[in-house]
Amino acid sequence: MARNASSIVYSRIEETPIVPLFFNADLTVTQQVLKACYDGGIRVFEFTNRGAEAPTIFAKLIDYCEKECPDLVLGIGTIYDAKQANEFIAMGADFMLQPFTTPEVGEVCAKYDIPWMPGTMTLTEIRNAEILGAKYVKIFPGNVVGPGFVKAIKGPMPKTKIMVTGGVEPNKESLSSWFGAGAAAVGMGSQLFPADLIANKDYQSISNTISDLIKIYRGL
Repeated sequence: MARNASSIVYSRIEETPIVPLFFNADLTVTQQVLKACYDGGIRVFEFTNRGAEAPTIFAKLIDYCEKECPDLVLGIGTIYDAKQANEFIAMGADFMLQPFTTPEVGEVCAKYDIPWMPGTMTLTEIRNAEILGAKYVKIFPGNVVGPGFVKAIKGPMPKTKIMVTGGVEPNKESLSSWFGAGAAAVGMGSQLFPADLIANKDYQSISNTISDLIKIYRGL
């Protein structure tokens, strides 16, 4: 089951609302990227469920976190159905994200008190996800709708907590735009992990970027 209570997950997101999203079929690469993010100050990390290797890698990441990143909350992304939700919760997932909203996944997460962040785009989808129990909703893809959309949502739905993924860039301008519009958290994937850095095993540069982003956020 989850290593951390839901209250801890939500607290960590509020403290450092920048969430790296990462998948690689190589366990060693994934461990090094996760550790680089942790060393840079990240305390919330999403491993993305892509490829047949994902469950095996995730289970080993849980063990790795116990030893190397004890106060990191580790979640799983791109969950399609209740079967997958149950499997990853059994492995120890601290939270769960979807690119869309599947009520059955929400029910599984509610059963085990696992934070569930379903993907939405319209106001109706957001409200329906909240009714189903989501305390955070994911807006994806953010680059399609833009910060102005998030700002508009916060008018009629000021208490809604939005995590934006897709289109969030690792720089001050992007963070300022999204958080200024009212986003509660942002998720960043490929732009945080350029292929050349991964190929060259330059994990220190990833740590440096993360550290800079956290400083930018706290200065906003």
